Amino acid sequence: MRRAPLFLLVAACGGAAPDQPAASAPPPPPPPVAASAEPGPAPVASVAPSVPPATLEERAARLHHDSIVIDTHDDITSSILEDGFDLGKPTGKTATDLPKMRAGGITAEFFSIFVDARFTTRPSSRGGGAARRALDMIDVTYQQIERHPQDLVLTTTAEGIRQAKRDGKIAVLMGIEGGQAIEDSLYALREFHRLGVRYMTLTHSTHDDWADSSGMSATPPKPLHHGLTPFGEQVVREMQRIGMLVDISHVSDETLAAVLRVARAPVIASHSSARALCDAPRNLSDDQLRAIAANGGVVMVNFFSDYLDPRHREASQAIYRQRAKEIEALEKGSPKMSEVFAAFASMAAGIPKTPLSVLIDHIEHIAKVAGVDHVGLGSDFDGVTSMPEGLEGIDGLPKITLELLRRGWSDQDVKKVLGENFLRVMAAAEAFAAATHTTLSGDGSTQAFQ
Repeated sequence: MRRAPLFLLVAACGGAAPDQPAASAPPPPPPPVAASAEPGPAPVASVAPSVPPATLEERAARLHHDSIVIDTHDDITSSILEDGFDLGKPTGKTATDLPKMRAGGITAEFFSIFVDARFTTRPSSRGGGAARRALDMIDVTYQQIERHPQDLVLTTTAEGIRQAKRDGKIAVLMGIEGGQAIEDSLYALREFHRLGVRYMTLTHSTHDDWADSSGMSATPPKPLHHGLTPFGEQVVREMQRIGMLVDISHVSDETLAAVLRVARAPVIASHSSARALCDAPRNLSDDQLRAIAANGGVVMVNFFSDYLDPRHREASQAIYRQRAKEIEALEKGSPKMSEVFAAFASMAAGIPKTPLSVLIDHIEHIAKVAGVDHVGLGSDFDGVTSMPEGLEGIDGLPKITLELLRRGWSDQDVKKVLGENFLRVMAAAEAFAAATHTTLSGDGSTQAFQ
């Protein structure tokens, strides 16, 4: 007999459920029937004139406007830190800026606190190590919020996202990408939570000291730990105790299985797609999708063409193999991430664009396999080199709503994909943490890395 996860028991015993989204305003009443100039026989029945139904495009625009729209992975933070980019001063070179965020109807955006493997050994003269990199990115995130208080608000809870929607602001949240950021310290993990980080991707493109990665190439790297080490298991437990979401994007298959064995609250995949439709190690198999659904978690679909479209992936992988030495030299030079992305984009410039329909196929596949309650959006804007046609920027998000409606999705299910599924999982993680009745640091684990 499978025991129900504790977060479900908490909810069943009276844990507070997240607020429901505000109901859409009713359509205006039909105009009154004009009086007849000449009296005539009374009609058999009074029939109100018909009101032409809204076009699908109008319905989609209204639905998108009324919905809570959440994107759980945006790498614009790299450009903000390394290039001095300001969200309020669009350059036309980024997928994300304030006008595009407003045009895209975004309610909440997770700024990625991206810590690549190269930051684990970088000397202080080159900008410090992994924790220093994360701290710098957190500070520039605060910088943008403080520069644009009319548009942005720091948020750390599911209810905070709903409040931002009511206030007409964009909620900014943070998620660490790369477990190297905590430098093998549960103390550091708790400090990042205190600063506002609400999820952590356990690995990035390489293994860290306590968890294995899926890698980034066509073939996963040789396992180092075969999943999680005992310390890695403790990281997962401590994250869930304090209410930080465990993110399994980028981890190996063995690591994912280990996480689900340890987890007692829902997990997320902040930016991963369906392996059945595009065979990339970074994507999730159908068995993994079902396992995440059984955990109560949610899979946020990645928009990167290499993870959506097998033809695009095959073409780009061929280019990268041909130019492997050039790419290796580029990465060893440790340039700005914007320079890396620009170089990769230039290499892949001749590959045909992936149709938007392919992204919708991934959303539908995950909804079919895992259930419609377990899929959302995790774009990877400003962190990859190619997006589907029409989604080059965050202002393209309303097109997803329109395409789902065209495929016959109900308004309720579209709202789930746009944000409600993620809000449910975030609220469940908060409820689990509250149910432990522990303090953040005073009751924190003191286990050291071994």
